[in-house]
Amino acid sequence: MIDALLSSIFTVVLAVISLYKWVIIISALLSWVRPDPYNPIVQMLYRLTEPAYALVRRFIPTVVGGMDLAPLIVIFVLIFLETFLGRLFMGMM
Repeated sequence: MIDALLSSIFTVVLAVISLYKWVIIISALLSWVRPDPYNPIVQMLYRLTEPAYALVRRFIPTVVGGMDLAPLIVIFVLIFLETFLGRLFMGMM
């Protein structure tokens, strides 16, 4: 019973991390084309990604040559978390 619960929790957490990676990628790609800032989808993407970007920018200067590296750093952190949690889960089984 506990194994099934932990397995389900890990599966959901890994799915959320994977989904958030795609949100970051889509947001970064949209930033290249300057979308309408009043578009509800653009506003939602901004609200979902800006807190993570702000956290990264607080500790690491991310603008290099006019290019913001915060999305890249966030994606690397998410890949690390996904790999770490996946292996941790496999080690528990």
